[in-house]
Amino acid sequence: MTRLVSLDSIDSGGVEALLDRAFGADRHLRTAYRVRRGTMPISPLSFAALDEEARLIGSIQSWPVALASDTGPLVPLVMVGPVAVEPAHQQAGIGRKLMHHMLDAADASALPGAEALMLIGDPEYYGRFFGFDSSRTGRWRMPGPFEPRRLLARGPAVPNCAGTLVPRLREAA
Repeated sequence: MTRLVSLDSIDSGGVEALLDRAFGADRHLRTAYRVRRGTMPISPLSFAALDEEARLIGSIQSWPVALASDTGPLVPLVMVGPVAVEPAHQQAGIGRKLMHHMLDAADASALPGAEALMLIGDPEYYGRFFGFDSSRTGRWRMPGPFEPRRLLARGPAVPNCAGTLVPRLREAA
């Protein structure tokens, strides 16, 4: 049985090693890392999956970012991901369980950006199972290469305007 816990309760070195195994050691070169540079994961929206022996087998992180609108103020968003699952445990529903748990936490949260989630991912998967789409992200820019069809968002506060995704440095909770 998989148990979900706050990511804060897990050794950060173990999480980094899991991310390397799931995505490769060169994962830091991806554009998503540029968008969230200088931020820390949002603790109430970041979780770990543990197996029966309390070994880390999955994680989901959420990050404070913003859309620097071309015509207005910064719009707070939460960047979801990466969702990582130990390679030997992939295809067992762990990533989906982590995602649903995070979405439930975001729905219940009053944190800035919790009503405007975004991620970079497969639109067929994240649209079908979690309600993310690119209908409002078509004029968003990122600090690096990305496929516009994979820039997805969900939530009533997602802006439909032109702008650039930037890190949102936040005060200590």
